[in-house]
Amino acid sequence: MSNCVYEILLVEDNTINGELIKRLLSNSHHCVLAEGLSFKLSLVSNLTEAINLLNQKEFDAILLDLMLPDGKGIESLLKIKENAPDTPVIVQTATHDQEENIIVRAFQMGANGYLRKKDLDTNLLVYAIRLAIERQQYIEKLSQLKQQQQQQEEFASLENLANSIQPSITARMFASEALKEGIPDVFMELTVKYGQLLDLALEERAFKVNHDISEQLRELAGKLGFFKASPRDVVDIHTKALKEKTYNVNSTKIQAYVDEGRLRLLELMGYLTSYYRKYYIGLSNLNIISTPDLDQI
Repeated sequence: MSNCVYEILLVEDNTINGELIKRLLSNSHHCVLAEGLSFKLSLVSNLTEAINLLNQKEFDAILLDLMLPDGKGIESLLKIKENAPDTPVIVQTATHDQEENIIVRAFQMGANGYLRKKDLDTNLLVYAIRLAIERQQYIEKLSQLKQQQQQQEEFASLENLANSIQPSITARMFASEALKEGIPDVFMELTVKYGQLLDLALEERAFKVNHDISEQLRELAGKLGFFKASPRDVVDIHTKALKEKTYNVNSTKIQAYVDEGRLRLLELMGYLTSYYRKYYIGLSNLNIISTPDLDQI
């Protein structure tokens, strides 16, 4: 039978308790619940060492003593979750003072399991680890389903936007067919550029730097205008770039792309509108084009 190795991080300053858990996991092959499983334990004695180790490697589960030299109670859990938000955490405590309140608070703050140190045995330990991991997997699955639903709603909204704005603008201003169909190479080039601007926009937000995104969007609008792009083309470019950027990334980054993308889409639309006002409406006295509904973009 194939063997799955779980990497476990134990954060415990009590040497006796640390050795106990190490021995229990070493004997897990006698446990029915551990069939097909084995455990590799890494032991640290304080919160600082735990965080340093979490920054170096990933673990399948964390056993966390809530009474550490450099971290007490829920504070320790919060710091661990901050550095390993997707790793299931099983909290442990030896105190009985307000134990029920601590358990409830720990689960509210993201713990996936709880163990009392007293009377701990292999079956209970293995069960707690498996349950915590499965609970985290279930949470991640629900999160993925929610992400997929939100993405579908976002793309449906963009499609509705594209369909609603196209008929309201005089068609003679634009090319006879969509950029992605008429000149796909140009469409892809513009999409790549727009995607790069989304990345830079996220950097601006995260690191408080200035990439002058607005000016680059203005330049992009000029290129779109040169190819007589329509608002539908802008939405197509935004949708294509957003799908590529949100593929196989975590939920936090997906939401960041969606939120930032909405702002940049509107900004790019505005610059394209300004482009046509400047270079086309200025020629209206020659009856080259007319744009009676341009303000509705």
